[in-house]
Amino acid sequence: MLAGGQFREDLYYRLNVVPIFLPPLRERSEDVPALVDHFARHYAEEAGRAVRFTPSAVALLAAQEWPGNVRELENTVERTVVLSNRGVIDAADLKMLTMGTHVVATAAGDGLPGTVHDIELRMLRDALEATNRRQAAAARKLGITPRQIGYRIRKYGLTPPGSAS
Repeated sequence: MLAGGQFREDLYYRLNVVPIFLPPLRERSEDVPALVDHFARHYAEEAGRAVRFTPSAVALLAAQEWPGNVRELENTVERTVVLSNRGVIDAADLKMLTMGTHVVATAAGDGLPGTVHDIELRMLRDALEATNRRQAAAARKLGITPRQIGYRIRKYGLTPPGSAS
């Protein structure tokens, strides 16, 4: 870029005083726990609530390749904090989060249908619990219609409000 006139020469020499060579994140997985903790605290503070990642969630994140390096890890932690309505994020919460062009490695045998089922069921239960089992409020919280939440309550065999538990 310098040779092509697309980058200022004076700025290049100012920035190039001390070159820093940092291996990719996939080669320094020992940095992942501290990074996850830092990003989780930052985005939880922005969201106005406390959120922490369990050791199993951190281990799952540390096992990833991270082709997008630290920025991809940061985006994943931010997405998880924003989308989670729980204060504790475990490995199950991370199973289906896409990370750039790949999916977080999951335990063998889980499979896509089972994982989607688990995530949808957890989100449904959390929304119902957060709204004192009011279906319309839970539907709004999830961004679906009351009819759709009724279908999902029947699909997962959850006890509708007013029924015996």
